[in-house]
Amino acid sequence: MAVKKSLDANMPADLAEETLATGSGAPRVIAKSLEQAIGARVRDSRKSAGLTLSELAQAAEISTAMLSRIETGQISPSLRTLQLLSGAINMPLSTLLASFEESRGCTHVTAGHGIAISRRGTKVGHQYMMLGQPLTGPIAVEPYLIVLDQSAEPYTKFRHEGIEYLHMLSGQVVYRHGDRSYPLAPGDSLMFDSAEFHGPELLQKLPATYLSIIIYPRS
Repeated sequence: MAVKKSLDANMPADLAEETLATGSGAPRVIAKSLEQAIGARVRDSRKSAGLTLSELAQAAEISTAMLSRIETGQISPSLRTLQLLSGAINMPLSTLLASFEESRGCTHVTAGHGIAISRRGTKVGHQYMMLGQPLTGPIAVEPYLIVLDQSAEPYTKFRHEGIEYLHMLSGQVVYRHGDRSYPLAPGDSLMFDSAEFHGPELLQKLPATYLSIIIYPRS
């Protein structure tokens, strides 16, 4: 007998709404204060530039302890300090301050209007259509519509960092990952560590199309 779950009638309305918001296990979003938003932008910029705390502090003419507190959002820096920091990380002060009011990214691609690209390692007969522009943040997500036409040949030596998710839309292929092979027909999915060699091993029914989503941390 199936058991139907129901929300507790005594549950607060805001918590009940959050419970219904998504089935994902992703952590909930925690709003940042102005100090935390600025600190995170300073920290990310420093790391991207390959600078240590002491190196950036010296360049901005402030103490390492103060820079550490700024990066962790523990203090509200003066305008003069922000000017020194923006100059040291080569970022306009307006951009540094705007980090608090940045909108969450979103891209919209209508049918047939993806960007045709030549991805690293693209082979003859393997057509890639990017379905979304890259968004900002620590995680990069690249969604592609891949078409294997009649001229396509098997290739199982693709390899790159991250996680890849495939969802078969049409045609039939046998996809290899490492030392195992998986038959894929419309509706089938495959998710794997893409640091292992992978790619279509047998092309059983062409043309074949599938959705490929590659996820990896930004360096």
